[in-house]
Amino acid sequence: MPLLKVLIPFAIGIAVADRVALPAWFVAAVLLVGGAAALLTHRSRWLVLLLAAAGYGATLLRPAPAAPPVGRRTVFEIRLTEAPDMRGNAEGVVTAWRDPAAERWHATRVRLRLHTNPQEGLRLEAGDRLLCHTVLRPFTGGSESFRRLMRRRGFVGSCYLTERSLVEHLPALRRGLHRRASERLEERIGTPRDSLRRDAAAVVRAMTVGDRRGLHPALRDAYARSGMAHLLAVSGLHTGIVYLLVAALFAWLPLRHGGHRLRNLLVIAGLWLYVAAAGAAPGAVRAAVMCSILQLGLATSSPYRAMNAWAAAALLMLLWRPAWLYDISFRLSFVAVAAILLWGVPLARRLRTGRWYADLVTQPLAIGLAASLATAPLVSHAFGIVPLAGILLNPVVVLSGALVTGGGVLLLLLPPLQGVLRPATMQVAAWQNRLAERVAACDAGVLETGLSAEAVALLYLGFVAATLAAWSFERKKSVHLPA
Repeated sequence: MPLLKVLIPFAIGIAVADRVALPAWFVAAVLLVGGAAALLTHRSRWLVLLLAAAGYGATLLRPAPAAPPVGRRTVFEIRLTEAPDMRGNAEGVVTAWRDPAAERWHATRVRLRLHTNPQEGLRLEAGDRLLCHTVLRPFTGGSESFRRLMRRRGFVGSCYLTERSLVEHLPALRRGLHRRASERLEERIGTPRDSLRRDAAAVVRAMTVGDRRGLHPALRDAYARSGMAHLLAVSGLHTGIVYLLVAALFAWLPLRHGGHRLRNLLVIAGLWLYVAAAGAAPGAVRAAVMCSILQLGLATSSPYRAMNAWAAAALLMLLWRPAWLYDISFRLSFVAVAAILLWGVPLARRLRTGRWYADLVTQPLAIGLAASLATAPLVSHAFGIVPLAGILLNPVVVLSGALVTGGGVLLLLLPPLQGVLRPATMQVAAWQNRLAERVAACDAGVLETGLSAEAVALLYLGFVAATLAAWSFERKKSVHLPA
């Protein structure tokens, strides 16, 4: 895995840049000296220094965007990611803010909670762009674990929006593929009158195209307490499900001459088309990059090349934005994929029975269990909780998530099958909602404890050691030449 050897020193250079400030001329000198020494001596130590300096230099070339001021009144440009609920609470993204001292605008991308007064009658919808003159305040209410959770999720604070603080209602961005896909899916599902079916329809829209407008707070809270909240936001899980679905749809192409190349191109194109239709969420984009590179690596049927592609995806994304190294969703995505490749896929192969109906159950369970166990230490450190119920349920909800997401995608692609797909998809979504509500009512489902950074490092070092030990004990193939 040569690219993994490149990724590690590059990531170390990014981490050093977060703690040590060096002038640009010094970094450039280290790059020149390290490159010349690596060429002349052919020593790996100089190449490691060169890659670490390159990681440091990448942070200088692409610094993190300036964070908006907290506790100071200024003008913000906010894009709503969801419409306000009955209590006037919504979520949004600060896309720009105005520095009152320098009188200049700064681009950024941080999340915030938005509070409105329902009695004022502000008509706001998801996707609206607002120019507000208000104060961004830090989270002060609730427990410390809640405030830490909001910070880890990328929320910088909250603000109150009134008619006086709303400077201008900016025109919405042009109606893109995401909006058209959301409207088309809503048309195919319909608007049920029954509350249970209405919740199921809202979950199908949220899991398929990222439209979370119909999710009421009680349902969101049930998914959060049960450790199933990741199902409601289009992320790596949903992208991976669609990736497998598209790969299965084009599985017949290798039977034709030159079909392998055409299949790889169509799988990658279909995957990115789904990401665009789902709103191009950061987690989905990261997963699409990984799946696109992994599609080329997995075409050789070699797990070592798959891990090489995993390292290539991480390296490309860190080259584009070094600050992603500290993003919790970036870390969770890559840890989950590494666990799936190193443990989930081999375990699924060992559990393979040759009966498609049995393998349809055991293989997703093995992959979901590997991803859940591998990400549990990082979730505990970042959010201060250990989702016990989530670890046990995730292998099961991977199946329901695959059925709901796959059913929603097929509803968009195959309108003639709407009469069969809609009731089946809605039934699975309703069952998933009941499961989340029942688990949320159990107090033992979540253990509130946060692992230290040292404990997390030790656990992942043990994971790496166990993986290397498993590789060393793996039976090697032997070839006997005829005498």
